[in-house]
Amino acid sequence: MKQDVFQAIADPTRRAILALIAIQALTPNVMAEKFDMSRQAVSKHIKVLHECKLIKPVQSGREIYYHFNPKKMQEFDKWLSQFRKIQEIQFNQLDKVLSTIKKQKK
Repeated sequence: MKQDVFQAIADPTRRAILALIAIQALTPNVMAEKFDMSRQAVSKHIKVLHECKLIKPVQSGREIYYHFNPKKMQEFDKWLSQFRKIQEIQFNQLDKVLSTIKKQKK
């Protein structure tokens, strides 16, 4: 089953894993230690993040390091930016209304 990016980042543990991996690539064992959870539990989170392409595995010897995928996050940020623009327009309109009201009171 292909995971949705929004479902993936809805989970606080997965968001925390992303934040850690964005700083430094980590192995599943290191993640399990940092989150005080089993390797199996971490693997389930990794699977969801990997299916969404938010992280990518890189083999290094016998270990697999998971790296943050900034390109996928840029897609998400681009989607969010449309809402930022709408909000900015609304705030600008509110500023104009407040300015007009202030001028009328003088």
